[in-house]
Amino acid sequence: MIFLGIIMSIAAIGFLCWLLFTLAVFALPFFIGISAGNWAYDTGAGWPGAIITGIIAAGLTLGIGQVLLMIVKPMWARLLIALAFVVPAVIAGYHATHGIVKHTMPSESWQIAFSIIGTLAVGMTAFLRVASMAASDTSQQQPARA
Repeated sequence: MIFLGIIMSIAAIGFLCWLLFTLAVFALPFFIGISAGNWAYDTGAGWPGAIITGIIAAGLTLGIGQVLLMIVKPMWARLLIALAFVVPAVIAGYHATHGIVKHTMPSESWQIAFSIIGTLAVGMTAFLRVASMAASDTSQQQPARA
């Protein structure tokens, strides 16, 4: 039974890390959706209104970000849009990694070191995913004719 518990713990940690890397791009829409839902609830919309407002705000944020990545041509502007999505993912990656390593090692300096490594990994993954959203638009353009 102990062996099964160890295997299940490793599988759970692996699943949570996969989930973190997959959902890191959606940290900004999630944050905006939660903030809009809290605002709607505080203004008297109730639970259903807060949930609907949060979902709409998160969807609009993701949609506007993707549309901006498709229509904006200057590379510096695309980089700023990508950074708007990557910075919250980096912050979420740091805190998620720190939460995991806090349970596995007692040294606080090693916790911070591994948290920074996890932050870099999550940040690079989020940046590559956002960059692939931007690159999918440019690959569909027609080649220039001479």
